[in-house]
Amino acid sequence: MVAYGLWGLFPLYFHLLEAVSPVEVVANRVVWSLVFLAILTTFTRSWVRTWRATRVGRNVRLLSVAAAFLALNWGVYVYSVLTDQVVEASLGYFINPLVSVAMGVFVLRERLRRGQWVAVGIAIVAVAVLTLSYGRLPWISLVLAGSFATYGLLKKQVGIGSVESLTIETATLAPIAVVVMIWFAARGESGLTSGDPWTAVLLVLLGLVTALPLLAFGGAATRIPLSTLGLLQYITPVLQFLIGVVIFGELMTTGRWIGFLLVWISLAVMSVDGLRASRSRLTRLEVIEPD
Repeated sequence: MVAYGLWGLFPLYFHLLEAVSPVEVVANRVVWSLVFLAILTTFTRSWVRTWRATRVGRNVRLLSVAAAFLALNWGVYVYSVLTDQVVEASLGYFINPLVSVAMGVFVLRERLRRGQWVAVGIAIVAVAVLTLSYGRLPWISLVLAGSFATYGLLKKQVGIGSVESLTIETATLAPIAVVVMIWFAARGESGLTSGDPWTAVLLVLLGLVTALPLLAFGGAATRIPLSTLGLLQYITPVLQFLIGVVIFGELMTTGRWIGFLLVWISLAVMSVDGLRASRSRLTRLEVIEPD
């Protein structure tokens, strides 16, 4: 719950960096996350596990691609906050589970249950309604949902610890991020070296801000049932939505309310279907278990 709560409050943090380019924010997030993770890996003596993960070529290839999608996700998210489009960003994380389900069908050739098909169908209608409302495709939502779902799929294929994998991913992105930071500094536009000290502190703390919810999530994932985690994940987009509407005062037209309502109905259908399927599996296991 702590992890999802922190992720949900991210718009408040990134909004403090509105004077900094989204590209530079992402570059700093990569570099300072790597620094923090390196310190953490040293403290926990897990460099050996990280090194072993890099010795497997398949892991490096998959995590390199995952890193590209992570950078895309971070970049679009920061852009959405700095351009006052937090509500559309929240929509991306609302529909992310639905995109993951769709990817399971088209990429992993999984078969959907009837309830899942209904949920996906309602979500498609919701996107159509929101497209009419915005006068364009809600591209921020779709890119955030698609990039994060792809990122999760690739990480699942690798199957190593979250700290180790994020360390490799940020190390992959770090050379490009450093070049970007040097470029902004050379132009005299760096928030880290040319801005006020408070901005520089906020940029450096991005490493800690990025890693803390990840560590909290990693600890919860081993202690909390998957079905519970699946429901708790909606804390993040709910908080983002409320921040966008209540704190930042973003406009919600009738069409957008209808679109979001359809998304919430879709998620409710999928959640109920998932709980029923989980209970059904447990019942079957109890039946076949010998006395």
